[in-house]
Amino acid sequence: MLDNPEYAYYHYYRYYKRQVTPKVDVRIVIAATISVISILQYMHRHVRFNEAIEYAMQQPKFKNQAMKIAHDEGLLVKGKKSKGKKSKEERKEEEARILREVVENSIDIRGGYSKPSVRDILWIQLLMSPYYLVLYLAWAVRWVWRFWILKQEYGNEEKEYLTRKAIGVTELYWEAIDDLTRKDYMVRELWLPENFKEFKEEQEEEMRVKMAENNKHKMWRRYMKKGGPGQMTFPED
Repeated sequence: MLDNPEYAYYHYYRYYKRQVTPKVDVRIVIAATISVISILQYMHRHVRFNEAIEYAMQQPKFKNQAMKIAHDEGLLVKGKKSKGKKSKEERKEEEARILREVVENSIDIRGGYSKPSVRDILWIQLLMSPYYLVLYLAWAVRWVWRFWILKQEYGNEEKEYLTRKAIGVTELYWEAIDDLTRKDYMVRELWLPENFKEFKEEQEEEMRVKMAENNKHKMWRRYMKKGGPGQMTFPED
């Protein structure tokens, strides 16, 4: 160190060796990540759709309708023996399979439990994003021209869009709402600010009444009246 002081720290820091990690293309990492998300997304939609079908199969209303359709189409015939020798369990499984197919083809499932489609996965959405962007810009220009400049009246489609925007729900959620509720929203003209304000006040009042009748909420209010989390207690001597 005394003879070569300039090399002292050089040799000291050579104790730590540099290790070069293999370089990975960022594009490959991004593509793999999107692929994994797309697969999980499709599997999740498939599981939710199966849950909806299983729920419908357990309901007598849908099951009886499926049974009627199967008999009308000749898929199930009362009193007719099936070809070949089949056990009772095999006949039950075949009947369940036929009824499930009828339910899948006849029932209208919307929203988050709808039938999975390749168009809904992330990869397809990203690839179609330029097309969707062009459609959105064309829709926006059309909206400005018709309703801002020409001052035309809203149609049913535009009223539904404004209603969804006012109550803050997505298109999938809107489709999942029952017809009576959607009709009530449209009749009340919630796209108008004054009507939506009245609707919101009614919803808040209903929620307040429900919370007041809830036992857990009553316990929480009593707890807060006594001091809440900031209360101090002292043990008695």
